[in-house]
Amino acid sequence: MTVEEARAAFPVLERIAYLNAGTFGPLARSTLEAIRFRHQRDLEQGRSGADYIEDMHGLRAEVRARLATLLRVDAQRVALVRSTSDGCQVVLAGLRLRPHDEIVTVEGEHFGLLGPLRVTGARVVVASPHREAILAAIGRHTRLLALSAVMWTTGDALQLRELKEETGLPMLVDGAQSVGAIDVDATPFDFHTVSGQKWLCGPDATGGLYVRDPEALDVALPSYFSQALFRPDGSFDPSDGAARFDSGWIPPASLAGLLAALDAAPEWRFERTRIMAARCREALGERFDVVTGDEHAGLVSWRANGDSSAVVTKLYERGVVIREIPGTGLLRASCGYWTNEDDLDRLVTGLSA
Repeated sequence: MTVEEARAAFPVLERIAYLNAGTFGPLARSTLEAIRFRHQRDLEQGRSGADYIEDMHGLRAEVRARLATLLRVDAQRVALVRSTSDGCQVVLAGLRLRPHDEIVTVEGEHFGLLGPLRVTGARVVVASPHREAILAAIGRHTRLLALSAVMWTTGDALQLRELKEETGLPMLVDGAQSVGAIDVDATPFDFHTVSGQKWLCGPDATGGLYVRDPEALDVALPSYFSQALFRPDGSFDPSDGAARFDSGWIPPASLAGLLAALDAAPEWRFERTRIMAARCREALGERFDVVTGDEHAGLVSWRANGDSSAVVTKLYERGVVIREIPGTGLLRASCGYWTNEDDLDRLVTGLSA
């Protein structure tokens, strides 16, 4: 598959320089066709019956296996959730943290992680997003490191494997801006979330959660999929493996769409994403204050000249889609394997105008 063929799969790219996969990835024709097919089937055959249930479970099993392959882990250790925030909530509720416990995170984290951290009742210690600062923030009451693999604000990639090896502490990795943008190996970590709608270009409300040791985490937010058998008093035998943490119903059409999106991604996607993000960073760096460092994924952020919200609006009117990071004065472009030089030229030209 060539770059041109890969781009042709996304109708939005025919007219728009789409640089916002960090929020929602572009949808491919094959993804939409898979969703339509499932909806049409439901329309004609109804959403019930043994065949429907069997097919739904088959889709869930296939998505679970595909996400496991993406993370290089065993499928028995992957739960199906509806977002990375969903995954974070499952983990943090299951850890049963107490007020004297501490969680170390870093400045600039997304509320999808920070919000669940705050309501655990544990003390949240916020460090600068650098190795030395994170290590210095760790104390004798630290029970968890909760960090994004790639910062949603700057696009910088944190060296989480090294931190895990140095500290030996349990680690929850928010993979919202990493899975699908860079090659990920989740095996060193205790928990790792996946967003289906961002860099994987899947439907809304799809995602996954890797749990290295499912038996060691409580099922604190049970869904119907959490149990293999339940009793009149609500007690239950958990489902095998990480399926006990499945956060609930995901429409079969969405599951089919996610599978189609995974099928559409070329083998060379990570290298192409890295190259285009580096070119974007270089092109913007000639005229703007770029805050994204050398260790980055698909995101590139820079300081706006003027009101950041107004810049986003003006670019949108010119057919260039980026986003602002609220409250920071930063603008952010998402460069994926589908990005080309024309997209970057349109971005730079639009900003200059």
